[in-house]
Amino acid sequence: MRILVVEDEPKVAAFIKQGLEESGHEVLSAYDGAMGKRLALEGSVDLILLDVILPIASGIETCKAIRQAGGQMPILMLTALGSTNDKVLGLDAGADDYLVKPFEFQELLARIRSMGRRGHVVQVIEEKPTYKDLQLDPTKKEAVRGDHHIHLTSKEYALAEFFVLNPERVHSRMELVSKIWKLDNFNGTNVVESYIKILRQKIDRDFEPKLIHTRYGQGYILTDRP
Repeated sequence: MRILVVEDEPKVAAFIKQGLEESGHEVLSAYDGAMGKRLALEGSVDLILLDVILPIASGIETCKAIRQAGGQMPILMLTALGSTNDKVLGLDAGADDYLVKPFEFQELLARIRSMGRRGHVVQVIEEKPTYKDLQLDPTKKEAVRGDHHIHLTSKEYALAEFFVLNPERVHSRMELVSKIWKLDNFNGTNVVESYIKILRQKIDRDFEPKLIHTRYGQGYILTDRP
């Protein structure tokens, strides 16, 4: 994989770079948020390791900027701030996963392998997940409705795929936070509502029938029946 490491501490950056290269990865390095965003959008990277505390623009700001500019590669946040609220900030910004410093390098490699597998689902899934006229393309991280191809971020795709693979069933906020964002404590976060709103704008707003519905007091369901 071609991995972008955005880390402003030279010793930490060098340690990560050396370990990744010894594991067979190609590594690009950036030392501030602005440089990280530029390389992310221009460097054809497969995955980003993004520190939270950075000069010029924080990791949170950089992550948001990459997503807003259309970057869809997986982003793993590296943070010394390990509270649930700190993790939620990163997830709300568009990160796919987080790893709290200090960490064992083998765990970092395991997270990278896991995220890499998510990015290459085509190898294990022969058919594209489909519900009614909604079809998902795991290789391109796209949703297709009719003739319209709709680009999704990694986390938007993961949520859409979960719904398509588990249709006609109500999923609570707690279940979605646990399954998609891997958080045990979801208090104080509106991450589910935010992503549901985005998916509705992308795959429901201009199409009929509407597929993503709210069951008030229960959760969300993918169905063509209101």
